[in-house]
Amino acid sequence: MSAMPFGIQPQIILLKEGTDTSQGKPQLISNINACYAVADVVRTTLGPRGMDKLMHTERAVTVSNDGATIMKTLDIVHPAAKTLVDISLAQDAEVGDGTTTVVLLAAEFLKECKAFVEEGVHPQGIIRSFRQAAQLAVARVRELAVDIGGKDVEERKQLLEKCAQTSLNSKLVSGERDFFAKMVVDAVTTLDPESLDLRMLGIKKVQGGGLRDSFLVDGVAFKKTFSYAGFEMQPKSYDNPKILLLNIELELKSEKENAEVRLDDPAKYQSIVDAEWNIIYDKLAKCAESGARIVLSRYAIGDLATQYFADRDIFCAGRVAEEDLQRVAEATGGQIQTTVNNLSPKALGTCARFEERQVGAERYNLFTGCPLAHTCTLVLRGGSEQFLDEADRSLHDAIMIVRRTLKSPLVVPGGGAIDMELSKHLRDHARGIPGKAQLFINAFARALEVIPRQLADNSGFDATDVLNKLRQKHAAADGSGANFGIDVNTGGVVDTYEAFVWEPAVVKINAITAAAEAASLVLSVDETVRNPRSEGADGGMGGPMGGRGMGGRGMGGRGRGRGMRR
Repeated sequence: MSAMPFGIQPQIILLKEGTDTSQGKPQLISNINACYAVADVVRTTLGPRGMDKLMHTERAVTVSNDGATIMKTLDIVHPAAKTLVDISLAQDAEVGDGTTTVVLLAAEFLKECKAFVEEGVHPQGIIRSFRQAAQLAVARVRELAVDIGGKDVEERKQLLEKCAQTSLNSKLVSGERDFFAKMVVDAVTTLDPESLDLRMLGIKKVQGGGLRDSFLVDGVAFKKTFSYAGFEMQPKSYDNPKILLLNIELELKSEKENAEVRLDDPAKYQSIVDAEWNIIYDKLAKCAESGARIVLSRYAIGDLATQYFADRDIFCAGRVAEEDLQRVAEATGGQIQTTVNNLSPKALGTCARFEERQVGAERYNLFTGCPLAHTCTLVLRGGSEQFLDEADRSLHDAIMIVRRTLKSPLVVPGGGAIDMELSKHLRDHARGIPGKAQLFINAFARALEVIPRQLADNSGFDATDVLNKLRQKHAAADGSGANFGIDVNTGGVVDTYEAFVWEPAVVKINAITAAAEAASLVLSVDETVRNPRSEGADGGMGGPMGGRGMGGRGMGGRGRGRGMRR
């Protein structure tokens, strides 16, 4: 074998053919641009004057201005841009609000450091400074936060309503924020103060009527379930009833498809049929003898059982959703039973009042005056399905904010005031830092101004003019302008703390921390390797067996039986 020509190295193949690799500075710039493009999608939804997005997927049409909902609905495939989706969803799960804020901050941090990356600054230097700046900003938020805890119950409720109103300000239901803020605070304060478990707070949506027709049930409400003919003969209201909760079917079950019964005497056939009927009648008799006036089951309650209960003035409902059954158990003190044998009086729940009420075109079962009532239900009314869905998301954000404020009663002024104050604080701090870190912390401070700037833009005002007014207020040496933010009604500036535009400190702390971490993550990636799709991954399970089904069986069609026992 002859020697290779001088200077030519043999090619080393490490990765499978077709693997796409991109690295270095262009790769980092591309990731930053992708993240900024994602932020542009939600940019216009920020604040009280933010616009809504209409997203049309194969399944449904969604109208929303909630950052997390938009991020979830958009099927973003860029690997770096997915980081922003993740922090938005994490913010929603952790504190419930500030989902648009966290995306805008992360994208702005990346935009500010893009120039440094292009000039050849090592990303680790930027990351180190950004982490330091985030720590300083969080410490400053804690200094500026005002504790609204320790007040009497009535005053604390009013303060919580202010927080809920600030959250609802930017939502589709902002026109009725006073009405909903009170409802949300009443709902959250009903929950167990130790755990504030949101699973105990139900939200039901009923089309029709106006927003002000919505109401709060101090207990449990759920939609009337599928029922059989005898249902209408049952009583629809009780005072102090005993409630039996089941996790079993009360239905006449046919034998298994492949069961085989061999008889040597045809006369014995009737005894087998009778045995099946006796099993169901035995179950029903035990339910009735327990003293329960209301029987709820997670599984079906058949026509036989429905008629049996109707004859004994007992109300029954089958196929109740698991979360509703769980909330009834928590509220009434009942225990969900998996058998009707040996029913103990302790297993039965009770409530002061049960009634079935017409709500719009639907009928709802309402349990009120529950002895262990650390649960409640919001029944929302509205014109269209999309509107109700967005109202549901809006109230979820407000509920999360009130819940967080109860757990951590520290609030900061909203309307961009806290962002401007943090920006000024970091600029002042940066002047005392030698070297490049001064530039990076200044860039972090500049990026924080994106919130008031975007609030002004979305409200239709001159952002440059508003920001200059805010900088002048916040530059006051005595700190008297620290609470000044944008007034979205006039385009001027206002003391947002005095105007009751508050947000929990935990929302801002979480947003800054998450955004800084996301920016650091994107900056630390210098190479992307995309593997070719493995062959045969799309091979489905579809085949000749796909069409089997059970269409011919219908309702069981047993063709035999016996009369109703009275």
